[in-house]
Amino acid sequence: MWKKILNIVLNKYFLTTVAFLIWLFFFDSNNAVLRLKLKNQLNELQREKQFYLDEIQKDSILTEKLLNDTAELERFVREKYLMKKENEDVFLVIDTTPDLHQ
Repeated sequence: MWKKILNIVLNKYFLTTVAFLIWLFFFDSNNAVLRLKLKNQLNELQREKQFYLDEIQKDSILTEKLLNDTAELERFVREKYLMKKENEDVFLVIDTTPDLHQ
């Protein structure tokens, strides 16, 4: 039994195939480790792309609202840039209580 296994392992075709597979998986310029890293990087970039596409969609909707609705534009400017009308005071209310959900 051991002699049969030894004959298979020492076969020149088997050794050549094993050497070729080792070369492909570890030493080639497109080795398995590099391909896994590139696949992970590609997945991360695709998630990032989807995030930015969603943000563009949200911003497009907001831009459309701001261009067509003056009340929405006024609300946005007041909240974002703390602008006010004449003879009007703006008070900022800041919550200083600790957040218990963290």
